[in-house]
Amino acid sequence: MHTRGRKIKVFSGNANQELAKAICGELGLPLGDSVVKTFSDGEISVNINETVRGVDVYVVQSFSLPYVNDYLMELLIMIDALKRASAGRITTVIPYYGYARQDRKAKARDPISAKLVANLIVAAGADRVLTMDLHASQIQGYFDIPLDHLRGVPILAEYFKSKNIDNLVAVSPDLGSVTRTRDFSYKLDAPIAIVDKRRPEANVSEIMNVIGEIEGKNVILIDDMIDTAGTIVNAAKALKDMGAKDIYACCTHGVFSGPALERIKNSAIKELVVLDTINLSQDLRNLDNITLLSVAPIFAEAIRRIFNNDSVSKLFD
Repeated sequence: MHTRGRKIKVFSGNANQELAKAICGELGLPLGDSVVKTFSDGEISVNINETVRGVDVYVVQSFSLPYVNDYLMELLIMIDALKRASAGRITTVIPYYGYARQDRKAKARDPISAKLVANLIVAAGADRVLTMDLHASQIQGYFDIPLDHLRGVPILAEYFKSKNIDNLVAVSPDLGSVTRTRDFSYKLDAPIAIVDKRRPEANVSEIMNVIGEIEGKNVILIDDMIDTAGTIVNAAKALKDMGAKDIYACCTHGVFSGPALERIKNSAIKELVVLDTINLSQDLRNLDNITLLSVAPIFAEAIRRIFNNDSVSKLFD
């Protein structure tokens, strides 16, 4: 039986130490002393260099480029090390939950990798999960432990509200993002439009139609994640061809794999706003049309509330 400790300690794997340090800065705590490295044969080595007995421990780790699978194993081994060191309660802080797109059997003999990863985290000894904008909300039910699900829309909406863009339309890049776009548009008091696309194969999208009035409007495309940037860039081009004025885009998770950098650089997108759930490469940070916003304040406040047994959902009231 786990119990909440009397102290908080925050540790981090190698996926996004910059974010972990920012969270610690918001909490007024030092980052926990741990070393995560690899042996010469590639196996992962974890050393926790301070006591965690009876402590409320939070481990910050995303599953992202460039070492998705290594980062997952780092988290599992860190959980195991902390559990065996008698940590009071272990909360895994996963800003970006990888493997979330494999959340169901879309065709015969498909794995449900999102459920497998959830099982691994629970089996390793985690007591709780704190994450943001899961690709599919049903993944919350894959865990047999409590999960707190933070949302990126309020952060993105607040940023765009401060820009005072007139004649604005919020655009969903596909049918799956309509609910998120409606929430975003409500916060900005703007109408919505929907891009109708199809995927002939993985990481390939084709724009079929745009539902809604966008001619002569400034538009903001919103999605939970951008991977190869094909969907968002194609949608931006289609909107521009149909008479849209300035085109903005935003997302919670900037995966940005493969040709994403070149696509964004040469796109019709005036500004792409991304949250720092994933540690972006310097090349991406240097792009003139990318703006990075921090999720450290909201994760720090959620950690504070979890520790004090306060409501996390109140963050979004």
